[in-house]
Amino acid sequence: MISSKIGHALDPVILGIYRFFFKDKVVNPNILTICGVPFGFAASACIAFDYMMTGGILLAISGFFDLMDGAVARNANRVTKFGGFLDSVLDRYVDLLIMLGVFIHFLRHGDSFYSIIVFIAAVGTAIIPYAKARAEAASLGCNTGILERPERLVIVFVGLCFNVLEYAFIILAVLTHVTVIQRIVFVKRNS
Repeated sequence: MISSKIGHALDPVILGIYRFFFKDKVVNPNILTICGVPFGFAASACIAFDYMMTGGILLAISGFFDLMDGAVARNANRVTKFGGFLDSVLDRYVDLLIMLGVFIHFLRHGDSFYSIIVFIAAVGTAIIPYAKARAEAASLGCNTGILERPERLVIVFVGLCFNVLEYAFIILAVLTHVTVIQRIVFVKRNS
């Protein structure tokens, strides 16, 4: 939803930050994609062991690399099918590792109810891109739905940084599956 509204309007800002660090050097966008992953892993570990604010900051850095790789690829005319594939696969790892960190956090605190909520949200998080991929395999573009990746990351970030993780994951547990249903309905109507 954010992606469809904003599109690539943030590219100039992202490229400005990129140029601040890298000047005129063109870094391979796939390298930028890979660079975001360790921040996602570190965010997961921080969340699991109750360093929520640090986890939120690391998640934001990981997300920024995810924005930067695409902006650099478009700007340098280096958009490739492999780059899109790599980005998508590594995004899934980061998404699910963040879910694992939150799951462990709740387990460590003996909160089985919210551990189950996180698992339900993780299933929805995994199915959303799968539904899109299956639709695209059937030659249907499928960017529909209320909760794409940027929205999910914002919800997790807010949950981490404002100590409302339980509410954030209830929202995710519901809206990820609403998004899957929206994609199923979209494909049904357009096939």
